[in-house]
Amino acid sequence: MLQNHQFIFMLPHMEIFFSVLTFIFVFISIFFSLLHAVFWKVCKPPKSSAHGPATYPIIGCLISFHKNRHRLLDWYTEILAESATNTVVVSRLGARRTIVTANSKNVEYVLKTNFNNFPKGKPFRDILGDFLGYGIFNVDGELWRMQRKLASHVFSTGCLTEFMMSTLKDEVQNQLLPLLDSLADTSKVVDLQELLKRFAFNMICKVSLGVDRCCLDPSQPASPLNKAFDTASEISAKRGAAPLFLVWKVKKWVGVGSEKRLKDAVEEVRTYVEGIIHHKKRKMDENREKIGEEDLLSRLIMAGNNEEVIRDMAISFIMAGRDTTSAAMTWLFWLLSCHPFIEEELVKEIKNMEKSMLDYESLKGLQLLKASLCESMRLYPPVAWDSKHAMADDILPDGTPVRAGDRVTYFPYGMGRMEALWGKDWYEFRPSRWFIEPASYHGGSLKKICPYKFPVFQAGPRVCLGKEMAFIQMNYVVASILRQFEIKPVVSEKPVFVPLLTAHMAGGLKVVIQKRNYSR
Repeated sequence: MLQNHQFIFMLPHMEIFFSVLTFIFVFISIFFSLLHAVFWKVCKPPKSSAHGPATYPIIGCLISFHKNRHRLLDWYTEILAESATNTVVVSRLGARRTIVTANSKNVEYVLKTNFNNFPKGKPFRDILGDFLGYGIFNVDGELWRMQRKLASHVFSTGCLTEFMMSTLKDEVQNQLLPLLDSLADTSKVVDLQELLKRFAFNMICKVSLGVDRCCLDPSQPASPLNKAFDTASEISAKRGAAPLFLVWKVKKWVGVGSEKRLKDAVEEVRTYVEGIIHHKKRKMDENREKIGEEDLLSRLIMAGNNEEVIRDMAISFIMAGRDTTSAAMTWLFWLLSCHPFIEEELVKEIKNMEKSMLDYESLKGLQLLKASLCESMRLYPPVAWDSKHAMADDILPDGTPVRAGDRVTYFPYGMGRMEALWGKDWYEFRPSRWFIEPASYHGGSLKKICPYKFPVFQAGPRVCLGKEMAFIQMNYVVASILRQFEIKPVVSEKPVFVPLLTAHMAGGLKVVIQKRNYSR
């Protein structure tokens, strides 16, 4: 065996090795691109069809994939729109055969009708297992059913809703609004995405763990736990996007580079959460008769789960809750800055309910706000795509054959851009499309949109348990901000949508906060 100092000496060389390996892959891709150019001159390649992009023997669609690697979301959307069934089959060298669909009937079949044949699967667990462990979002079968049943019971309790509302009011009134007020006084440029992300992180930590938290002000350092979550999420997502999965697996085995950073970040997250669990257990054992906390962690402990399950479930809920709502709100504020009329109508709705807006039932009555959030998530979904893995051969409703082991990906980002689903004006931000009577924003009723047409919260047996709580939180935060402040982006360029585990704006959303002047 190598001595420790010899191993440490080798680490930089291993990093060089992996860099060279990646370079070789890029070189090969460039070679195929040149080959592609020759093919165009000698013999035209096969055209994209209902079955997917131009594909060659052995390399599959590697050429097209390489050419579009920096715009994969839009590339997939384009080839899906060209397909008669809004479904394509993608095969490329070094990757699992993948069926990508924006067909709502296929989505329903995968997420509900034949649910048991389309679990998350081992490939998914391999990518996220180090971070999420055996948490609810990363497991299948009986372990998933057990956690789902437990989580369903927890989320259905009125006590958790009351605890969430109490926490929400405290965070907004005593932390968020005072900070925005001070930023408005100084006209300081602030990254709204980072601010909302920290707010969502504080909320989910309080609701999940019953603990505080990080500073909301983006000019101040983020908490170590928040940074560790960022690192673990980003590297885990890049595993899934890696052109050669073997690279990250070898780096993990050796313990270098990004995989070393991932291991350190996961260890920090787990150590922190385990410390909270131990503290909470001692507190409950010492003074059981005075327990008044209704956070998720307390309920998981009282249900008698083992510590590893509790830890992984808590981490999963934090991961799911911290970036999704903040991403949805960030894109909404940017879209409203581009559509002042809709913002004006929203402010009217909020002012009309001002006296009771802090009430749980009244928040659900903000119909235009909910429609605006849905429209924002249609165009910029917090989770751009999600995959399952077929256990056995199958056939999707549109006739696409599925082989055992295939990855089947449903694609909310692309679905929000399908003319077949949303009409020729799919590219417009138009909240009125969510109303039964589009001509009237106020007093109108919202349509019941098929969840398989709009699967941003998944659908079927794995539908998001926190969907209602997410809407309440977003309604409360957006309404509280719009009632008092105007959000003014400082740049006019369209932001870039970046899909990792959850999507975000590249570079954040830099804005100036102004106090709303109702006399104008």
